[in-house]
Amino acid sequence: MTDTDTVDAAAAAPLFDTLPLDPKLLRAVAESGYTAMTPIQAKAIPVVLAGRDVMGAAQTGTGKTAAFTLPLLQRMLRHENASMSPARHPVRALVLAPTRELADQVAANVAKYAQHTQLRSTVVFGGIDMKPQTEELRKGVEVLIATPGRLLDHIEAKNAVLNQVEYVVLDEADRMLDIGFLPDLQRILSYLPGQRQTLLFSATFSPEIKRLAASYLQEPLTVEVARPNATASTVEQRFYSVTDDDKRRAVRRLLAQRELTQALVFVNSKLGAARLARAFERDGLNTQALHGDKSQDERLKALAAFKAGEVDLLVATDVAARGLDITDLPAVFNFDVPFHAEDYVHRIGRTGRAGASGLAVTLVTRNDARMIADIEKLIKKKIEIEPLELDDERPRRVRRRDDDALGARDEGGGRDERRETHAARDARERRRGEHAAVRAPGTARAMPADPFFDRPYEPSGSGDAAWEKGAAVAAAPVKPAATGLRPKRRVASLLGGGH
Repeated sequence: MTDTDTVDAAAAAPLFDTLPLDPKLLRAVAESGYTAMTPIQAKAIPVVLAGRDVMGAAQTGTGKTAAFTLPLLQRMLRHENASMSPARHPVRALVLAPTRELADQVAANVAKYAQHTQLRSTVVFGGIDMKPQTEELRKGVEVLIATPGRLLDHIEAKNAVLNQVEYVVLDEADRMLDIGFLPDLQRILSYLPGQRQTLLFSATFSPEIKRLAASYLQEPLTVEVARPNATASTVEQRFYSVTDDDKRRAVRRLLAQRELTQALVFVNSKLGAARLARAFERDGLNTQALHGDKSQDERLKALAAFKAGEVDLLVATDVAARGLDITDLPAVFNFDVPFHAEDYVHRIGRTGRAGASGLAVTLVTRNDARMIADIEKLIKKKIEIEPLELDDERPRRVRRRDDDALGARDEGGGRDERRETHAARDARERRRGEHAAVRAPGTARAMPADPFFDRPYEPSGSGDAAWEKGAAVAAAPVKPAATGLRPKRRVASLLGGGH
């Protein structure tokens, strides 16, 4: 990156109506309830309107989406037309986002700000059928929001033609690099015209991001409105020392203690998210899970229910850590300390947004020391880990042979009704002891008598006759002997002797 300028963010943010924006855009902003710009909007919008490439660094929840959407819509209004022909509505602005949820959220904001214009927009992402997306693309859209993988699918299927793109936005670019999208990004950018305006927005700027900017941005202007990796001052950050077994109780205790109506709970694995959500459901909390193994429809429904206040807890992996705008979310819990320190900044940025206050709780075990040290280094702040007093509410582990437990199971019915109590087993053991006492010490237990084998040997004329006589004594039915068999010697028939 060469000749990179840095904009001082000390000036106060002006009102939206002081910007050279079209009345149709200002009307949409006013209807959204916004009057004053956030610092990133105040600094970035004039620069984007001037046609400069931008690297926007700001903490999450500061309005980065509007900072690039409004000026791009303003610049594209010169192409606005009412024609029904798809050829009159080529893709002119491309916004790339790392996750489906973020792409969907950006698309909603673009549609909101463009509602009074004739500019078209759509979003494409994986996890759902391509056919409806293809139909939208073939109608023609000026603004295309996409995740990299699904966009490449549409490019290869010739559903998306990008040779008239004038504006490119890489939103949460560091996250795209973290999850391995760099090769996809390079392929997508190779389809775009060389002459274009490129905007790169992210909460953190790693050395890899700076190298990406140096390759694809032309003399970018760096807009920084907060120290990189800084956490919002409106978020109260607390760290509690707990054991793994006590984490769930700790969350329940803090929810009750702080009178929290909703919370976003972050874990490090998809399997952990699913299991924890089921456990909180058993605790009586209305809970949904959000992770990569969920279908896109399930993820969108879970998120919509949480935003509507129908869900108490949303247990999520880091797919929910970037860009999700949940109004007035009171608290975020790091059930697991994140593996990457940067994800801590993004996770807690889900609360305390747009100037509101929020609580971020991190549950720390003895195995998390290295990751806590990484977070301290990143946010340049000493972390104080507090003990957390928990009521001894864990249920006592009941032994299987406990009489009370067995009785409780018997009341529940089913196969436990056939279980015996200790008293029945003791009585059976006593009876066995009495029978054993009758026999002389060292005497083997008698086997059941068989009349045939207990009789003394009686010689007979033929083996067949001996067999018939013994069988009659035993009162057992005997199959008639087959005719024509050669008689056997008497000893051989009973003792298995030689011929």
